[in-house]
Amino acid sequence: MESQKKYPRVYSFEFFPPKTEEGVARLRQTREQLARLEPRFFSVTFGAGGSTRERTFETVRDIQQESGIEAAPHLSCVGSTRDSIREILDAYRREGIRHIVALRGDLPSGMGRAGEFRYANELVEFIRAETGDHFHIEVAAYPEFHPQAPNAEVDLLNFKRKVEAGADSAITQYFYNPYAYYHFIERCEQLGIDLPIVPGIMPITNYTQLARFSDMCGAEIPRWIRKRLEAYGDDRASIRAFGEEIVAEMCQALLDAGAPGLHFYTMNQAAPVLAVWNRLDTGT
Repeated sequence: MESQKKYPRVYSFEFFPPKTEEGVARLRQTREQLARLEPRFFSVTFGAGGSTRERTFETVRDIQQESGIEAAPHLSCVGSTRDSIREILDAYRREGIRHIVALRGDLPSGMGRAGEFRYANELVEFIRAETGDHFHIEVAAYPEFHPQAPNAEVDLLNFKRKVEAGADSAITQYFYNPYAYYHFIERCEQLGIDLPIVPGIMPITNYTQLARFSDMCGAEIPRWIRKRLEAYGDDRASIRAFGEEIVAEMCQALLDAGAPGLHFYTMNQAAPVLAVWNRLDTGT
């Protein structure tokens, strides 16, 4: 973890583009509450195969124009062409966007072809070739390794390729075992990977939903946490209280160990994030 201590702490929050006017209003309220914490940026997700392209763009533009906080759109490349990615990059540059989260992404169901990009490192390389140093490029990291990777070492080398292609920093998939993150950082150091790797944090509010997400993305919920959450059944208040406690303890341990910030997966809700944040000594 020594290599991570040299970087300034960065705090950020992730949103998804709302589908309705009511959702837009709710997200604006969430955004206003979280802006008071003075994050470095707000990121906005991009649906499989670009399925939320227009809504992502509108959400990013609103953040950039209204909040005073930097907006960082996600850009996934699988199923896309170079021309379509070039068009999106040009549109973001016109809006004054200087931060991109570059991802491979998932193919939409029913789409059989990967398009002109197969891996995220190819997207990072393309962004650098097209735009030089205009964008700060974030990439994804997987402390518990990507569910589609054959093993952890292959996944680590995939991450190294993204860094070598021109990434500036990384955000991890969420996890609940901090030792997975510590070990991942150690392995990165051994391979000479030198960039800030910020832990991704998922607050716990709904066990059924969390279990489904975690099974899909390969994030492990440690057995002792699963058993406690299962025991609460439909007692949402107890699930939230327990979730706040263990997530805040993990976040504090990560910061104390030298993690260069935290990136919260908000699910467009401020309250669960604030409940964790208010327990932390963030050093800000």
